[in-house]
Formats: sequence, structure tokens, C-alpha cells
Amino acid sequence: MYCAQAAPTDATAQMYSFVRLTDPSLRSKIAEVTANAHMATASETLIVCADVHRLQKLLEHRGYVYGDWRAASLHFAIGDAVLAGQNALIAAECLGYQGCWIGGVLSALDEIVTLLELPRGVLPFAGLTIGVPDEDPPVRPRLQPEVIWHDNTYKPLEPSDLETALTRMAPITARGDWAQSLARYFATGGTMEQREPVLRRTLERQGFAVSDVDALYERTEAAGYAELLIRRGGAGFQAWVDRPDRAHGGDGATPSEALRKAVEEAERDALETRG
Repeated sequence: MYCAQAAPTDATAQMYSFVRLTDPSLRSKIAEVTANAHMATASETLIVCADVHRLQKLLEHRGYVYGDWRAASLHFAIGDAVLAGQNALIAAECLGYQGCWIGGVLSALDEIVTLLELPRGVLPFAGLTIGVPDEDPPVRPRLQPEVIWHDNTYKPLEPSDLETALTRMAPITARGDWAQSLARYFATGGTMEQREPVLRRTLERQGFAVSDVDALYERTEAAGYAELLIRRGGAGFQAWVDRPDRAHGGDGATPSEALRKAVEEAERDALETRG
């Protein structure tokens, strides 16, 4: 942990915490809800958390009123947590161990918050397992540096760049198709869409949520729609964006989800009209 705490941190605040899992029963539960069995068997299993709870308590202890900066707190606390966690992992690897970041934590945020009794202001970011490796896996491929490093301005990605990237990364998958692997996570119907509502609920529960209605309304106006309507519809919500000659609607489990779908439809229509 000394190496973890030596990591850079924003404004000296150290907005992160680690929960070390030593209880076998708790380890098994976390492994089950995250669908990562090795969280129960690794030599060390940690939950890396973004944490502004301690910061708030420190300020209040000296009589300061904690500010309302939820979006910025999420930005900086996750940055702090990642830097500290990676510092710990690099130190472990220098000693001959290996580790793995566990993104499956995102699929079970509600359960993890409850199981670990995390107070408001603490958000589980990822799992981190460390131990003695049973295997000696080859170094995994990475994208060509030309699409990672940019000089002064962001370089546009050419089709040849994309094909080179897909070819370089193909060996990382069993079928040799990296795009297909990415699609399972990030395309329509992928696991990230399933994780999205879980994250939104937990951000609200833990005090990090920021309403996006203002941003959505700005997008509505930019697409040429000056009026919007949101109302309950069945078990969810319905939203419309209107202008004199046309309107677009959307349905969702929350008002912002319904409005987002209506705005996206209006934006697609605006692009087609301009095209």
C-alpha cells in the first residue's frame, strides 16, 4: 500500500480507498456477483474505490461546508483511484507477482455497495487481484502508437489506421476478430448498455449523480427544437421534442432516458435534413 499511496493525487486530496477482502464468505459472494471466480481464490483481492466521503468528513471536522461538485468529484476521484491502484499493481509486478483489473465490478455495484457497507461518497470502481501466476502468458498486443499518440492536435483516423489496428489486435481474441469482441461490450445490445442503468442507479445512491436534463435541452435547441414535453407512460416515461413542422418522441425507464431517445431521434433527423 505504500506504493499505492505514493501515486499522484489531485490537490493532495487522495480521493480513493481500497477494501481488502479477507473473509472467505465475502470473497465468494463478490466473486459470484461479479462473475469472476478468481476473486475468491487470488492471494490478494481488493476493491478499488473512488472516495470523497473521507474528504467531506475532514472538511466538516474543521467546520467547512462541503461543496456541490459531483461531476468534478467523479472525475478526480476515479483518476486518483486508478493511479493508486496501478501504482500498487506495478509494485507487485516488480516483486514477481501478477495482477488483474476486474471490470465485472460494474455489473454488481448495488450488491457490492451493500456487502461492503460503503457510505455515500464512495463508489466501487474496479476489482484488483494480485498473486503468484500459475502460467506464463505471452505479452498481449496493443494498438499501433500512431493512433494513441497525437502531436498538438488530434489526428483524424484513416480507414487504413483502423484496419491496421484491427489486424494488430486480432490475436488477442480466440476467433481472431477484435471488432467482434469489442461489439460484445460496446455495440448496441452489448454488456455496456446493460451496465449503464446499474451505474446510473449507484451514482445516484452514492451521491455522484448529475442531472443531464440541462445538457439534453441544449442538444434539443441545437437540433432546432425549442419545446419539450415529458410525462409518465405506462411503467416508464414518454418525451417529445417539438417544433412547428415536426416532433420526435422517445420512451424510457426514467425522464432523462426518454428525453435522450427523443433528442437522438431529432438529431438524426437534423443530420439527414442537412445531408
